Amino acid sequence: MMKIKFNTLLVALISFFTLVSCHDDLNQTPIDPDSTTEEDVFANASQAKGALAKLYASLALTGQQGPAGQPDISGIDEGFSQFSRMLFNLNELTTDQAIVGWGDPGLPDLHGLSWSSGNDFTEAMYYRLAQEVSFTNSFISNAELLADEEVNQFIAEARFLRAFAYYNLMDLYGNVPLTTEISTELPQQASREEIFNFVEEELLEIEDQLADSGANEYGRVDRVAAWALLSRLYLNAESFIGTPRYNDAVTYSEKVINSSYSINTTDANGNGSAYDELFLADNNTNGAQKEFIFTLNFDGIQSQTFGGTTFLVHAAVGGTMNPAEFGINGGWAGNRTTKSFVNKFVKTNAELNASIGPVSDWGIIGNSTPNGWADPDTDMYEASPNVFKIFTELTEGELKFRKNDDWSVSFGGENGNLIPDGDNIIVETTGRVVITLNLNNNTYTIQSIYESLPDARAMFYTDGQTLEINDVSTFEDGFAVTKFRNIDSNGNPGSDSTGDFVDTDLPVIRLAEIYLNYAEATLRGGGGNASRAVNLINELRERAYGNNSANITSGDLDLQFVLDERSRELYWEGLRRTDLIRYEQFTTNQYLWPFKGGVKDGVSAPTYRRLFPIPNDLLTINPNLTQNDGY
Repeated sequence: MMKIKFNTLLVALISFFTLVSCHDDLNQTPIDPDSTTEEDVFANASQAKGALAKLYASLALTGQQGPAGQPDISGIDEGFSQFSRMLFNLNELTTDQAIVGWGDPGLPDLHGLSWSSGNDFTEAMYYRLAQEVSFTNSFISNAELLADEEVNQFIAEARFLRAFAYYNLMDLYGNVPLTTEISTELPQQASREEIFNFVEEELLEIEDQLADSGANEYGRVDRVAAWALLSRLYLNAESFIGTPRYNDAVTYSEKVINSSYSINTTDANGNGSAYDELFLADNNTNGAQKEFIFTLNFDGIQSQTFGGTTFLVHAAVGGTMNPAEFGINGGWAGNRTTKSFVNKFVKTNAELNASIGPVSDWGIIGNSTPNGWADPDTDMYEASPNVFKIFTELTEGELKFRKNDDWSVSFGGENGNLIPDGDNIIVETTGRVVITLNLNNNTYTIQSIYESLPDARAMFYTDGQTLEINDVSTFEDGFAVTKFRNIDSNGNPGSDSTGDFVDTDLPVIRLAEIYLNYAEATLRGGGGNASRAVNLINELRERAYGNNSANITSGDLDLQFVLDERSRELYWEGLRRTDLIRYEQFTTNQYLWPFKGGVKDGVSAPTYRRLFPIPNDLLTINPNLTQNDGY
């Protein structure tokens, strides 16, 4: 196995600031590596702002050249080492929400909860976060020499990014070195509680030094980001350090909820839902941006990487999927999801039918339908004037539409077009389906239920895919996820005409998460208002369903419901492993999913898997460090 090396952990300042920022949203001029000196970088506030851009870019990009070449971390494919790609691998691929078909050494072990202490991916994430700490430490120490009020805000932003890096180090690895200055001395290992206290103190100290809510440039954090990260920190306090902080989680969630940020309700592409806009190529302008508290910004031309959303879009496309519909030139046929996650969206047919509308006088009949050719017909439900739907089971065979269980008014058809008293419709889609009869334009559709669930967050591709996974390496085993696209709200592909790189920004923290933090912390005794928690969740569900048909009451709200709602709302956004650990469902047999523990039906795993190992190279170099238990 190749050993991963962090090329810039202890680099000189000159090396740090010759890395060019590709975040065009920060509107910075690239620094010329042939002419830059340390004094130039921090000559004034304008130059310091250019250096600040690199701190943000180092979480989005992977090296000094572009998508590949001069990587920050060697010994692993450069695209693999990008921060949010690693976050997906460690916090999503290890759970029920994602599974990958690629066989790169160490990668299949993540979903199987069987990684070794020398796993390339767990090591790469450690070094990526260590790099961010190193960069922010260097920036802070040098920027503090400038007496400028604007620079003080830059320093606060750098401190936020350092706190964010340490939050993730604490979450993923537990006890790690705590350093706030660049030094060649070997650091001591801090306890998880010490890291927790550091992150908390930093965020509390900088909240008033950051820009007001919504007052900073898009892509840069303001004080709401500090409140949001505190909300996340306090929600996990009992899991991290054994001390409940749910009152604080409620307090800081309320600060965020009462800020200028708001849930996106703009259905910019007119498809009936405002949820998908959050993950389209123009999500920095289509209305979604008002929900984004902290994002990683990507541009198919200016900030190219094989990680980020380029990875999330390409890796999820394969099989019979059309890459052009996702704004890319081809799929990598890797990531899918498991039935355990799909079933988070699936209710019984009776429950789904009840959400449509009243029973109508139209029905289906035929040997593919539940009642066969015998009376009575299987009733459909009125969704809107002259539009009727039903969720049901179909087998191979034929069907027709009838009114009032009588052949005097009936429709057959083909290719989605209705024909009065026409030939029987050949059923090609079987299993659980949703059938729509539209008499406004004389058409019909028969779709797999999994592509037409009323919850618009259920974004699956099922054609040629199986719900059951028998062979992890086969892309067609498991439903594909269509959440992220390189298509804008007008249906146009992203800016990279080659279709290689993606424009879609990635929300790292968005307001919907904080709504759910508030609800969970309230249920765990945090002193919040239960009625408000219900209202917040219903706000998310009304966006997902397009109406209030799936709204909940206080009687529906319990901790398991919140966990499932977090899964439905936040999947593939880098939070699932942490959530499952908090609920004692990550390693235990309380909740099993396909191939958990490397077994098809799932098995429990040792509790030490809640943390990843400290990189072996560091243990060799630094005798002050102790490996996590179990490794």
